[in-house]
Amino acid sequence: MAKGRVSREDWTMAALRAFARGGVSAVAVDVLARELKVSRGSFYWHFENRDALLLAALESWERLATTEVIAAVGTRTEPRARFRTLLLTALGDEGIAGLEPALGAAREAHPAVAEVVDRVTRARIAFLAALFADLGFGPADARHRAVTAYAAYLGWLDLRRTAPGTAPEVLPDGPGAGAALDHLIATLGTPPTDPARSSSSSSSDSERSPEPEPSLRHERSQEQERSQGPGRS
Repeated sequence: MAKGRVSREDWTMAALRAFARGGVSAVAVDVLARELKVSRGSFYWHFENRDALLLAALESWERLATTEVIAAVGTRTEPRARFRTLLLTALGDEGIAGLEPALGAAREAHPAVAEVVDRVTRARIAFLAALFADLGFGPADARHRAVTAYAAYLGWLDLRRTAPGTAPEVLPDGPGAGAALDHLIATLGTPPTDPARSSSSSSSDSERSPEPEPSLRHERSQEQERSQGPGRS
């Protein structure tokens, strides 16, 4: 296969698949070349060395799994809709199964991994904290819920890899998956109702009257009905 037939993106995605299988050490140029059915020369058409490929792959993951997701979720104007869309997206099809746990486990294996993983973690937690603030939580509560939500996300994905038979609810199409995800969304996203607790995080929160949390199943049904109407995009 001619070297121009395989794109830079083909190499970076192959590197991410290898990373999910075996961490940093699995990102080997010769192995990836065989997977892509090209010569080693094709690699040097796009990258100076293996480290350049690894960094490009990590930056692709950052863009696809964080930057673009945040941008897409941000188009929803209603905070509850943003939160629900975020979790449904994040805990849906992974694209490359096992990649997120593998990246976290390899954080100390290479400086580039640590840098990008830390940057992604900061961006995700900051976005979650802002989202919880929009839901009516004070700054401290919003931060705590953001960290809790992110820990739940990482644990959810790790269970898919380590215990899919024991906890099938964490699989995208597993039995009980919808109910489990609805429960997670409701548990984390229910606005504060205790004025004393809310004011301890933000003095302005006690002046708010939180809206009642709608039924997620009812909301999902309404969305499906709207999608079947003439305004479906």
